[in-house]
Amino acid sequence: MSTTAVERRAAADWRDIPTEVIVEIASLYYHQDITQEELSQRFSMSRTRISRLLKRAREEGVVEIRVHQHPSVSNELEREFIARFAIDRLLVSLDQRDAEAQRVAVASLVAHHLAKTMTDGMIVATGMGRNVAAVADCVPASVRRAVTFVCAIGGSVRAGEHMNPDHICRRLAVRFSGESETLYAPALVADAALRDELYRNHTVRLVLDRARRADMALVGIGDLSEDSNMVRMGWFSPQEVAEARLSGTIGDIMGYDFIDIHGRPSSANMQGRVIGLTTRDLLRIPDVVAIASENTKAAAILGALRTGVINTLATSSTNARTVLRLDEATRP
Repeated sequence: MSTTAVERRAAADWRDIPTEVIVEIASLYYHQDITQEELSQRFSMSRTRISRLLKRAREEGVVEIRVHQHPSVSNELEREFIARFAIDRLLVSLDQRDAEAQRVAVASLVAHHLAKTMTDGMIVATGMGRNVAAVADCVPASVRRAVTFVCAIGGSVRAGEHMNPDHICRRLAVRFSGESETLYAPALVADAALRDELYRNHTVRLVLDRARRADMALVGIGDLSEDSNMVRMGWFSPQEVAEARLSGTIGDIMGYDFIDIHGRPSSANMQGRVIGLTTRDLLRIPDVVAIASENTKAAAILGALRTGVINTLATSSTNARTVLRLDEATRP
């Protein structure tokens, strides 16, 4: 039989194995430390075939292998962040090879934090951005929580499904088997007067009041650059962003409040035009989880930490160490 024919026969053999059998083999191997030789005998298969089925389990997502930072390193960083910024916890991932892998690594930590801490009946105020959106893709398949995810910021037709808070809420609700609640308002308006008028709308007020009573909040930290999401979505022009940076603005907490590196509100014209919760609202929420994976966001992370609203920070190891150095260099 030719090599090609053997490969086709092997592939056909793999397809003949029911998925539940592959799951059982993977579970015995990874959870109960049953050797491949023992699995070969138990399932009457060759050891080579067992090895190939385990590989297939990894490729198809039945098995997910993660390399975690050594606990001593994470614990040391966490203790330093708690001491300096009075947060409750630091979720820090290993540095990854590219931006998308880094986003997934950080989002996975947040997803497991939610799975571990959320209980039925909770409300989670949900923000926007790629980092927040990535959390839904990392929720363990077996986790079910009767939780309500509430949009804490308005939507935008130009945001795209992975940036729009309503879509993110719905995806999180589906993954946790919970519910979602939409904020029927635009994310950005022309000026503060129009924002205040929308705040008086009955429907908008009800949803935001519910978000203010949340037990947890998921928020992204934005950096201010000409390539930022807000520029790409057309919220602000590159010129507005450049002017804001010149005034000392270094980023935002989920788009609602623009801040300087000391955590103080920005004086830029961009301020006060977003429909959503404010930093003052976030202060009332018991666990505000801030997510920032990109290595360009260290200064914005520091400013956000200095606002005092963050309880849980999820970021990369490099970001965490850079934030500590920035904090040393910019203390009053």
